[in-house]
Amino acid sequence: MIHNPTRDAGFAVYVHWPFCLAKCPYCDFNSHVRAGGIDEDRFLEAFRLEIAQAGEMAPGRTVSSIFLGGGTPSLMRPDTVAGILEAIGESWSVAKGAEVTLEANPTSVEAERFRGYRAAGVNRVSLGIQALDDGDLRRLGRMHSADEALAALAVATRTFARVSFDLIYARPDQTVKGWGAELARALALGTEHLSLYQLTIEPDTWFAKLHAAGKLEIPGPDLARALYDRTQELCEKAGLPAYEISNHARPGAESRHNLVYWRYGEYAGVGPGAHGRIMTAQGRTATATERDPEAWLARVERHGNGLVERFALTAEEAGDEFLLMGLRLREGIEPARYRVISGRPLDHQRIAELMGDGLIATSRGSRIAVTPAGFPVLDAVVADLAA
Repeated sequence: MIHNPTRDAGFAVYVHWPFCLAKCPYCDFNSHVRAGGIDEDRFLEAFRLEIAQAGEMAPGRTVSSIFLGGGTPSLMRPDTVAGILEAIGESWSVAKGAEVTLEANPTSVEAERFRGYRAAGVNRVSLGIQALDDGDLRRLGRMHSADEALAALAVATRTFARVSFDLIYARPDQTVKGWGAELARALALGTEHLSLYQLTIEPDTWFAKLHAAGKLEIPGPDLARALYDRTQELCEKAGLPAYEISNHARPGAESRHNLVYWRYGEYAGVGPGAHGRIMTAQGRTATATERDPEAWLARVERHGNGLVERFALTAEEAGDEFLLMGLRLREGIEPARYRVISGRPLDHQRIAELMGDGLIATSRGSRIAVTPAGFPVLDAVVADLAA
């Protein structure tokens, strides 16, 4: 029985730290370089203010997960992280054993600092390794070597019970054989969770400029599909199946925070450029904050929050989001939940046609899930069901 179609999926808090040592040429995230330094104490106070207002907007929740993302959150002092986590605990109840993840880059990993994060309450780390090849790391604009990345991973593994790391594939000149060897090396490290992203050319990035000028080529659709298939094959064999289109984990080691997103739960977003989805008297409400860090800071100091958007989603918009998020998961979605959220049922004829094409299937009784053949064309499957 569906009691509350959003709250039943959990409540998470996302905190965005927008600063990096350098801007990667493929990155379209809200990240900024500040050579002159950052007034961390001032930003911490602003985070406290915005978290307090978010708590008033979504009162009475129990936080199941917290994610400190960026940017490079591991550039924060441990006492800044402790202050942010303390503010979250003052605004909401935090579940015992809640997952608290911090993103880190290998260039900013120090054993003492990691111990400080653990003491502050962080219990899971996600490392942005991105490649295990020094040449590709340079092309990706990364500031660490493969050896430095492995050393950082060793520090993280000694310090935290739960560790994940990211790799990017479908890089320029990459072959299926080369990627297979690199991924096999990564899997042999024994980490419980891997995020494996296919390189895409995002608008307004340096890679987009190079690609438009004919100075950067990435694998075409056929090679990209072969790289994707090899990824699934090796991860399945190693006991880290894909539970989401780009995320692989040992059973039970899935990112609980990201599952809140994909299962269409509630989440508060705080910090520059953070997005949220919470239930209010007006319905499922979308929030977004000012992207520019200094403008966000000034806005919070004036108003107590950095919000630039706050509006209730229509039932159709919420239904489309539910499909877009939930069908990324191997477990799929419950059609009954879609009906509650969107106010209309899924089209049985479209379901039958997609099943006939082998792109979706029934899963765990009444659920609908995208098949391995459907994941490479996921956007088209979602658009068809949402129409």
